[in-house]
Amino acid sequence: MKLTGQVALVTGAGRGIGRAIAEAQAAAGAKVALVGRSADVLEATAAAIRASGGTAQAFPADVLDLAAVERVIAAAEAAFGGLTLVTNNAASFRAIGPIWEVDPAEWWQDVETNLRGPFNVSRAALPGMLERGAGRIINLVGGGTATSFPHGSGYGTSKAGLLRFTESVGDTLEGTGVKVFALDPGLVHTGMTDYQLESAAGQRYLPNIEQLFDDGINVPPTMAAELSVEIGSGRFDRLAGRMLMAARGDLRSLRVNGMPAEGHGR
Repeated sequence: MKLTGQVALVTGAGRGIGRAIAEAQAAAGAKVALVGRSADVLEATAAAIRASGGTAQAFPADVLDLAAVERVIAAAEAAFGGLTLVTNNAASFRAIGPIWEVDPAEWWQDVETNLRGPFNVSRAALPGMLERGAGRIINLVGGGTATSFPHGSGYGTSKAGLLRFTESVGDTLEGTGVKVFALDPGLVHTGMTDYQLESAAGQRYLPNIEQLFDDGINVPPTMAAELSVEIGSGRFDRLAGRMLMAARGDLRSLRVNGMPAEGHGR
């Protein structure tokens, strides 16, 4: 199996894309630490992984609490060994609409969760990875990363910042054996998109989301999960610091910053 012997940590692992990623990494042989705020859904994911023959344990924590993140990583490494693969998936998208109408606290929560969260987790995980001279971090980006996102400015701004964070940290890590990647999962139907579809603000300001789903544009979360396994295996190490896109739904046609990636990874 591609991740045999690896120790993985996934944030936002209780639902949606995060759960799919955790399940795929466990199925590929990794021992997986599940991180998120909701202990019950984390436990459900852990139970499902164990029932399928994998190894997983829930570690409830808020990624915005650096001290809690540090405790969780210490506990996960005590249980499973040193981390080799970290996936920053936990995200928020609550502020929908023009900035003069949205709740400022919700707008800032989107930015903090999507950017400060990966910073906290990466900051806590990197010292051990650097000491061991190996490790990979995956940051999930999304809408607004490379283009304007009207009425989703908090989410889009944070994801654009997360890509630049990935690039900057990637350059900083050059020559250390530790690598960082950005992963764009494409438009995936999750609880987050349900909020966009069902909330009054979403229906008013993001009506195109429903149309996209009606048109059949719905990337299964398993594609991002499969790509995370390939990244964790080292296949795309030569593309460290860049954004890899799973949206086409076929790793053979995977594109990186608009260019075909197949054959460039290890």
